[in-house]
This record gives sequence, C-alpha cells and structure tokens, in this order.
Amino acid sequence: MNLSTRHLRFGWWSLLAYLALGIALETLHGFKLGWYLGVGNEMRRLMLTLAHAHGTLLALVNLAAGLTARTVNGFSLARSASHALLGSAVLLPGGFLLGGWAVHGGDPGPGVLLVPIGALLLLYGVGRIALDITKAGTETR
Repeated sequence: MNLSTRHLRFGWWSLLAYLALGIALETLHGFKLGWYLGVGNEMRRLMLTLAHAHGTLLALVNLAAGLTARTVNGFSLARSASHALLGSAVLLPGGFLLGGWAVHGGDPGPGVLLVPIGALLLLYGVGRIALDITKAGTETR
C-alpha cells in the first residue's frame, strides 16, 4: 500500500472514530451523567472534548496529506512525514483521552504526557510537507 492510500484509509477510519466519540460525548451530556457533567469533573470534560476535537482535526489533516500526495505534481510524501502525521493522530488525541479517563483531583491522568509528543510529531510532519511541497513547486519540470 502506498503512503497516499494509507493516509486516506487512516483518515477516513479515524474520522469515523472521533466523530463517534463526539456523538458519545453529546449523549453523555444529553443524559446529564455526573461522571461527565459533575461539578468536580470539569477536567474530564475538557480532556475528552479536546480528544474529540484534535482527533477529528488530525483525521482531516491525514486526508489532506493523502490527497496532496496524489494530486500535486512533483510532490512525494516523505516516509518520515507520513509516520509523524500518523503518530500524531494517535498520540495527541489519545493523550487527551487517557488524561480525561482517569482524572486525579483536578488534574488529568498521566496519559496526558503523550500530548506534547504528538504535538511535536505533528509539527515535524506538517513542516516537512510544507518544505517538500515548496520545493516541488519551484523545481523545473
């Protein structure tokens, strides 16, 4: 499977998963469950909302990477950028999800430590694609 196809498959499946998470959170909100809406659970609610939002966004970033690799002449998706984007789409929202699942007092759980690692991977992946696509646009054909 080429990298473009991998990002398109991953993007669509992760979009489905993170949209389902969003629907589950709306359901928890609708039923006013204390585990999610209780006064002492603001951190849990924030972390789970951030997991949904970041996961959805990163699914779209992966779809954009896959489509870019297929449609831009002279551009080739670097394997390192591909791995970084895929890793960030798992670690960043996953860290928020784990951090919100086991809240200790008013602090997120230790899973939140995955968030900065995912953020750095995202920064590298997007930066590498931006550099490579700029080079592809300036090269003579």
